[in-house]
Amino acid sequence: MEDDYHYNGLSHHDSDLDLSFTSSTSIATTSARSSLARSSLCLSFNDRMSSVSVGTPSTEIPNLHSRPHRKSDTNWSAIRAATNLSSDGTLHLRHLKLVRHVGSGNLGRVFLCRLRDYDHASFALKVVDNNSLTSKKLSHVQTEARILSSLDHPFLPTLYAHLEVSHYTCFLIDFCPNGDLHSLLRKQPNYRLPIDSVRFFAAEVLVALEYLHSLGIVYRDLKPENILIREDGHIMLSDFDLCFNADVVPKLEKRIHKITRKKHSDCFGLYSGRSYTEEETLTEFVAEPTTAFSKSCVGTHEYLAPELISGNGHGNGVDWWAFGVLVYELLYGRTPFRGGSKESTLRNIASTSDVRFDEDSARGMAQAKDLIQKLLIKEPQQRLGCTRGATDIKRHPFFDGIKWPLIRMYRPPEVRGLAVKRSSRAHVSHVNGWPSTHKKRRWLWKGLSCILLKNKGSKRNLSFNQNYYQYKNRK
Repeated sequence: MEDDYHYNGLSHHDSDLDLSFTSSTSIATTSARSSLARSSLCLSFNDRMSSVSVGTPSTEIPNLHSRPHRKSDTNWSAIRAATNLSSDGTLHLRHLKLVRHVGSGNLGRVFLCRLRDYDHASFALKVVDNNSLTSKKLSHVQTEARILSSLDHPFLPTLYAHLEVSHYTCFLIDFCPNGDLHSLLRKQPNYRLPIDSVRFFAAEVLVALEYLHSLGIVYRDLKPENILIREDGHIMLSDFDLCFNADVVPKLEKRIHKITRKKHSDCFGLYSGRSYTEEETLTEFVAEPTTAFSKSCVGTHEYLAPELISGNGHGNGVDWWAFGVLVYELLYGRTPFRGGSKESTLRNIASTSDVRFDEDSARGMAQAKDLIQKLLIKEPQQRLGCTRGATDIKRHPFFDGIKWPLIRMYRPPEVRGLAVKRSSRAHVSHVNGWPSTHKKRRWLWKGLSCILLKNKGSKRNLSFNQNYYQYKNRK
């Protein structure tokens, strides 16, 4: 099992405190070279970093290329400005200014930092002391570096720079000031989120997992602690050291979809009471690593799938099991198979008993329970998502009303402890699916078009307008 990271986004330290890059792990390093390198990399908060010896520059991996979904990001503008002023056109550790320590874990430490002379751009710097890690954990660091350099998605971190300094590996990525979803849960009554908030966060996590699986990446570490919350209230998955890669064959599949519609009596939306059924052919994108296979037992015990515990091998289904556990915890404030100890929790997961729910008849809970039950099926071959991935999960009634192409524009939920920086862009309601202004505008244009058609060549426009106002008064 792997240890959990601890994210302390609000922790503060003395302004003159020196911070070493040394990992928080207990493995000691005794070589003189390591001691010298460690002392030369000791950084402080009081702007004395200019005297630091930084060693080699950032490595030549594709970490500064354009990311389409972030091309207008102010962070990229700051990175470009810093590299343009650099003598060799690359980013160095000396360009960074540490602000505070925000998290630590079994691989390294995370700091909030800024570029010198660009205080408006904040980053997270993940620092790994390679000399303090076993060969197995070093391979995890390499896995994370490879995966971070390949990601380009709104709900996944952007790797701005990858620096190899002495025996330290540093990743410069997005900083999320709202901490993680686990910390947000601790601030809620009974550690529960309202169901609409659960739908919002679950939908964004689903889209992030869909992207990872389309690249053949099985995540294996889904939990609230690894779901960070950006400044704008949207999520960002973190920590990719436990991932593994598999082959994936993207394909387009056609499906017949039946829609029941009500007939309109006029162009303003009044219904005649009759309905009819239409069929439409939908083309769906499916890219799921169904052949993925690994025997490594990694992850957090409360989120482990039964096939992972058995040790006989597991595949892509472990992520969809963990997704079901996540939705359950967000709704109920605890994981579904938690026991009095780690061993009893693992026994509960591996047992044949089904997941149990509290009695709750709130709106939407029946759909939520059905989704969880289908995700927490013990046999991975029968588990929702294992065959066609997120494509099938998106169609579940729990996500009815979600406009998936617009999910980046959804308005984050208003929950206790979540401070969201409001954008000037129009946001989409995560319940209704369309901005109210857009809906009104669409209705208005439809009505105006009908007016023009009905009164073409007529000289009695005023009488029609009178009828229109009478209709408005009758509403």
